[in-house]
Amino acid sequence: MNAERITEKLNILADAAKYDVSCASSGSKRKNENKGLGNASNGICHSYTEDGRCVSLLKILLTNHCIFDCAYCVSRKSNDIKRAAFTVQEVVDLTINFYRRNYIEGLFLSSGIFKNADYTMERLVQIAKKLRTEHNFNGYIHLKSIPGASDELMHEAGLYADRLSVNLEMPTEEGLKLLAPDKNRQDMIQPMDFLKRGIIQNTEEKKLFKKAPMFAPAGQSTQVIIGATPENDQQILGAANYFYKNFNLRRVYYSGYVPVLADNRLPALNTAVPMVRENRLYQADWLMRFYGFKVNEIVSNTQQHLDLDIDPKLGWAIRNMQVFPVDINKADLLMILRVPGIGVQSAQKIVSARKFGKLNWEQIKKMGVTINRARYFITCNSNSFERRDLTGNNIKQFILAESHSKYLKNKPDQLSLF
Repeated sequence: MNAERITEKLNILADAAKYDVSCASSGSKRKNENKGLGNASNGICHSYTEDGRCVSLLKILLTNHCIFDCAYCVSRKSNDIKRAAFTVQEVVDLTINFYRRNYIEGLFLSSGIFKNADYTMERLVQIAKKLRTEHNFNGYIHLKSIPGASDELMHEAGLYADRLSVNLEMPTEEGLKLLAPDKNRQDMIQPMDFLKRGIIQNTEEKKLFKKAPMFAPAGQSTQVIIGATPENDQQILGAANYFYKNFNLRRVYYSGYVPVLADNRLPALNTAVPMVRENRLYQADWLMRFYGFKVNEIVSNTQQHLDLDIDPKLGWAIRNMQVFPVDINKADLLMILRVPGIGVQSAQKIVSARKFGKLNWEQIKKMGVTINRARYFITCNSNSFERRDLTGNNIKQFILAESHSKYLKNKPDQLSLF
């Protein structure tokens, strides 16, 4: 009977956790020592690492009971759903048993709020502590921090978890007040600020003392829900940029609102956020973090939403045709990174290789450059692929036509990052 009850809880609380998308891992270097269990991996939660390896984790809520009544949340207190809660030991046992069966490589643990923030956060910390100290578990642990939790609990959480995250939920404070009037943005800011300072301090301690204890080695992240409130992409990316700069976040996750609840404050139940909007936001996010773009270059007061037809780097290039063509054998790295069809690794290879001679199309193609895009924007040591005297709109139409042609050949153009 007990096993049946655990299975029932698992079904309820795993299903309730599916709306949180901020569960990929990166940057943790926790190593297995003294014959412990597991190693922290580079990508968790049924996602893929850079080398193509699929990894997974146990992704659950501690409970779907909650004292709050957020309009967008399936676990809100006024929603008539079946409730459940794990004990601390049940989550520990599930994690260890699933790991031993090779089902998972780590744990992503979030929760509704039982009585208050500290009461709930204390139990999340107890789970991570038991796994680390009693079971010598060295797999990846991501704890979803509870807004308003004390600094003491956040500090302890950072000692046992690889990554911590506090969901901002709505991109703006106005959106939060509309859909979650019981919540306070400052309660979210406080633990994020504490974690930022703790991670910086730990980095300095590591320089002085090699055996200094780790503190949230994979950093902190957050999640915002898009489409539940009317914020445009300029507001969303502006908020993300603010938190990247001021709180040293590793990632901002963008989660399209899933219309599962009827509420006059929410979009209609048949109004789903297009998956392509999420993808465009992630692409724009990468431009800010890895390609040197500023928010006002990607979106602006005159264009507040991303173009859903083309990726944002191509969109910027088409709007700034005056800076092209770029000579691939002379331009600096930052300019090459702005060329559609050229990623970070390809740009670095180009800069390194051209020291030994001028590069032609065949050479840069072997470096991973997508010639069908780049040819509109660069010159090389040959002109066989170049396309000149085209307007930005002409280029957009050519690229869209090529994508459509691939689709018709049953080879759909995937929404990849550039």
